[in-house]
Amino acid sequence: MTASIRRLAKRIAIAGGLETANLLRATGAMRGARGLGAILTLHHIRPHEEAAFEPNAHLEITPEFLDLVLDRLKSDGYRFVALEEIPALLSQNGSDQPFAAFTLDDGYRNNLVYALPIFEKHNAPFTVFVTKGLAERTHTIWWETLAVLLRKEEKIGFDFGSGHEMLDVTTTDAKERVFARIASHLHRHDERAAAAAIDLMARQHEIDPDEIVDDLVMTPAELNLLEASPLASLGAHTVSHRAMSRLSDREVHDEMTASRDYVRAITGERPGSFAYPYGTREAVTRRQAEIAREVGFAIAVTTQPGVVTQRLLGSITYLPRLSINGLYQNVRYVSGLASGIPFRFTPNRP
Repeated sequence: MTASIRRLAKRIAIAGGLETANLLRATGAMRGARGLGAILTLHHIRPHEEAAFEPNAHLEITPEFLDLVLDRLKSDGYRFVALEEIPALLSQNGSDQPFAAFTLDDGYRNNLVYALPIFEKHNAPFTVFVTKGLAERTHTIWWETLAVLLRKEEKIGFDFGSGHEMLDVTTTDAKERVFARIASHLHRHDERAAAAAIDLMARQHEIDPDEIVDDLVMTPAELNLLEASPLASLGAHTVSHRAMSRLSDREVHDEMTASRDYVRAITGERPGSFAYPYGTREAVTRRQAEIAREVGFAIAVTTQPGVVTQRLLGSITYLPRLSINGLYQNVRYVSGLASGIPFRFTPNRP
């Protein structure tokens, strides 16, 4: 079985599970599964440009789909709240009406161009998490750079730790395997060194990683323009976008503090929220959640899937989020996911 067939089978199974969850939600039989509400994760909001190789397709949705999501959640009975309202909401006895809070990671320019008008249309608050190194152009986005490189070339060279290897990436399947292999290497070794190696490889193939950041990420002036909207808030998202669990406590503290202070310099106010890069169980642990509290964040979010319940008040700097995944752009799936029902059957699984 090829990798593409395995991926298709997995997507069909997940879609089927979300359809089932939506049907169960509609019956009202498992209403308690939804908890108090949900925090939604987004990245890119932009018109889709079709390509044979799209390893980051899960990180983007179209503006039209975002509009449909907001309509659907509203019709499902959700009220839209700002992320920083959630600690107070968890301290209360709760409400029969669930909440939805929207978050967007990394600070992409399309959040300003395409997402802002839609959030304004629906009067929905949202938080954009800012990575200082991207906004200041001192760091690059390895997953975007690698995608551009593999889309362009049919053969690349990379050192996984045992010498330089030449890798055939002629087919889409081969490109996807190599992307996954390099990503796995980066997450298991020195992330900074691996990202630098990807950048070097890209430059050898006449691709400029800095230009990719310039094309995609808001400048401080644009972040300030976004934040001028009464619906928009800026949160912190580190300096280097590295997995917190693989850094020392001092490095974690410094990354959190520097990104907090950077957002304060842009907005004039100290941000109360933080998002962990990658946000998976492998990328962030309870220890980093303790440091987030020490740094002064009122709320911090992972990407570990789940709805928000009152018992999470004690884990306010380690909250779950639900990903609005670009591979599943169907509002029935969003309703099924937000219902919390999938997590009753497969706890701690996306």
